[in-house]
Amino acid sequence: MSAPRVGVLALQGDTREHLAALREAGADGTTVRRVTELEAVDALVIPGGESTTMSHLLREFELLEPLRARLAEGMPAYGSCAGMILLAKELRDGRPDQHQLGALDIVVRRNAFGRQVDSFEEDLDFADVPGGPVHAVFIRAPWVESAADHVTVLATVPDSPTAGVAAGRIVAVAQGKVLATAFHPELTGDGRVHELFVRMIERDT
Repeated sequence: MSAPRVGVLALQGDTREHLAALREAGADGTTVRRVTELEAVDALVIPGGESTTMSHLLREFELLEPLRARLAEGMPAYGSCAGMILLAKELRDGRPDQHQLGALDIVVRRNAFGRQVDSFEEDLDFADVPGGPVHAVFIRAPWVESAADHVTVLATVPDSPTAGVAAGRIVAVAQGKVLATAFHPELTGDGRVHELFVRMIERDT
């Protein structure tokens, strides 16, 4: 079986790091900035960045409706941080002019860890990821306020001395072949989340 061709939305965010992680996981990684490039991939990664800006860039590059259509047709997708926000059906603390992709039946709170907090790190027990805890880096991250019954919760913040109000909050979910994390696995050198996504792409195909 040939390697899945996985695009990384290259409008903003850690494009290079996601591409490297995807290639290490056995995928054929490529950038996506145009509709023709979106049409040529089997799956898409939506990286971190500023979610409002990214949603406006999707419209400016005429990618918003084509991406919504591909997701509705069942294209696998993975969103990290801002990518999680964009994939959610409902957003708290967003801007009125922000566009959602609606691929995950979740309610997400933008900048949930606090605007004044630049970074938060925690070790997470992550379902479907073997090999022990996943070290998660949260940068002005969202969290999931609620998820529909058919959404699988993959990780929550443990009740640790550093967690504070984030303790117990949902920070990784999956629905069908759509995966999202509130944190940035591409920044730690741990490729297991990207490996999970590649396995999801290849499942039943």
